[in-house]
Amino acid sequence: MDAELRHLVTMANDIARNLAAYDDAPVRVADHMRRFWAPAMRQRLVAHADSGGDELVETALLGVRQLTEKTAAS
Repeated sequence: MDAELRHLVTMANDIARNLAAYDDAPVRVADHMRRFWAPAMRQRLVAHADSGGDELVETALLGVRQLTEKTAAS
Protein backbone atom coordinates (compact mmCIF):
# COMPACT_ATOMS: atom_id res chain seq x y z
CA MET A 1 0.00 0.00 0.00
CA ASP A 2 1.50 3.32 -1.05
CA ALA A 3 1.30 6.50 1.02
CA GLU A 4 -1.57 7.98 -1.01
CA LEU A 5 -3.74 4.89 -0.62
CA ARG A 6 -2.87 4.64 3.07
CA HIS A 7 -4.05 8.25 3.48
CA LEU A 8 -7.35 7.48 1.70
CA VAL A 9 -7.88 4.43 3.92
CA THR A 10 -7.16 6.50 7.03
CA MET A 11 -9.61 9.20 5.95
CA ALA A 12 -12.30 6.63 5.11
CA ASN A 13 -11.84 4.95 8.49
CA ASP A 14 -12.02 8.31 10.30
CA ILE A 15 -15.26 9.19 8.50
CA ALA A 16 -16.69 5.75 9.28
CA ARG A 17 -15.79 6.01 12.97
CA ASN A 18 -17.37 9.48 13.20
CA LEU A 19 -20.61 8.21 11.67
CA ALA A 20 -20.70 4.79 13.36
CA ALA A 21 -23.45 5.79 15.81
CA TYR A 22 -26.00 6.08 13.00
CA ASP A 23 -28.00 3.05 11.92
CA ASP A 24 -27.31 3.94 8.29
CA ALA A 25 -23.62 4.70 8.79
CA PRO A 26 -22.41 3.03 5.56
CA VAL A 27 -24.91 5.07 3.53
CA ARG A 28 -23.69 8.23 5.24
CA VAL A 29 -20.05 7.30 4.57
CA ALA A 30 -20.84 6.83 0.88
CA ASP A 31 -22.78 10.10 0.78
CA HIS A 32 -19.86 11.96 2.35
CA MET A 33 -17.46 10.50 -0.20
CA ARG A 34 -19.78 11.41 -3.09
CA ARG A 35 -20.07 14.99 -1.86
CA PHE A 36 -16.53 15.77 -0.81
CA TRP A 37 -14.11 13.34 -2.47
CA ALA A 38 -12.79 13.72 -5.99
CA PRO A 39 -13.83 10.94 -8.38
CA ALA A 40 -10.23 9.72 -8.60
CA MET A 41 -10.09 9.32 -4.81
CA ARG A 42 -13.32 7.31 -4.79
CA GLN A 43 -12.17 5.15 -7.70
CA ARG A 44 -8.89 4.40 -5.96
CA LEU A 45 -10.66 3.34 -2.78
CA VAL A 46 -13.22 1.26 -4.70
CA ALA A 47 -10.37 -0.58 -6.44
CA HIS A 48 -8.74 -1.17 -3.05
CA ALA A 49 -12.01 -2.51 -1.60
CA ASP A 50 -12.46 -4.77 -4.63
CA SER A 51 -9.04 -6.29 -3.94
CA GLY A 52 -9.87 -7.07 -0.31
CA GLY A 53 -9.98 -3.69 1.41
CA ASP A 54 -7.03 -4.28 3.73
CA GLU A 55 -7.11 -2.00 6.78
CA LEU A 56 -10.58 -0.58 6.06
CA VAL A 57 -12.89 -0.82 9.05
CA GLU A 58 -16.17 -2.60 8.33
CA THR A 59 -18.30 0.55 8.14
CA ALA A 60 -15.86 2.15 5.70
CA LEU A 61 -15.78 -0.97 3.54
CA LEU A 62 -19.58 -1.13 3.49
CA GLY A 63 -19.68 2.56 2.58
CA VAL A 64 -17.34 2.00 -0.34
CA ARG A 65 -19.56 -0.86 -1.49
CA GLN A 66 -22.51 1.56 -1.35
CA LEU A 67 -20.63 3.73 -3.85
CA THR A 68 -20.40 0.88 -6.33
CA GLU A 69 -23.99 -0.28 -5.77
CA LYS A 70 -25.33 3.20 -6.46
CA THR A 71 -23.22 3.44 -9.62
CA ALA A 72 -24.36 0.02 -10.84
CA ALA A 73 -28.01 0.87 -10.19
CA SER A 74 -27.83 4.11 -12.20
